[in-house]
Order: sequence, then structure tokens, then C-alpha cells
Amino acid sequence: MVRYFSSFIESTSYAGDLMTTSAAKPNLHTLTIMVNERPVHLEEREPTGLEIKQAAIAQGVPIELDFILVEERPNHTTRIIGDREPVEITDKSRFLANAGDDNS
Repeated sequence: MVRYFSSFIESTSYAGDLMTTSAAKPNLHTLTIMVNERPVHLEEREPTGLEIKQAAIAQGVPIELDFILVEERPNHTTRIIGDREPVEITDKSRFLANAGDDNS
């Protein structure tokens, strides 16, 4: 299980009944992506849709985990990213997250 907190990563591992937690220092290779026009910092190069949403929420982007995540691609097309779907990101990656019930 990986949790994102500002610029630090905290990982929790379970070994039987023993739980250990370690915090890693920020990686020099952190990528900054955009989610709803807000910067989100990630160390993972191929996060899942859920991990992107979790990181965005932890970094103050006003979205919820059940929002639909959409990748804005360089060729002006979009692609829906599933919660379990890994997506290769770069520092130019852009995403939109919305409730999916916009009836306007």
C-alpha cells in the first residue's frame, strides 16, 4: 500500500501480524503532471488511475476517488483511465477528473 503525502512517500508493508512503516525522502526524479489544471507530483512512472487520483487528493486537488479520470492526449483526443489501469506519464501529462454526472 502506498500513500502520497505532499512531497514525501510513505509505504506500509505487512509481514504476518507485524506492520512496518517507512518514509522515503523525495526522489530527484519526481514528475509533475496536471490534474484539473493543478500540479500533482508523482514518483511513479506508470501509476494506475486510482493512484493518480489518490495523489491529486493528497495534494489538494478538489476531486473524489469515485470521479472519472480522463487523460488529455497531445493529439487533442481524450482517453478514460480506469482505476486499475496503469498509464505511462511524463511531465507533460494532463488529466481531468470529474463526477461523470454532468448533464449540462
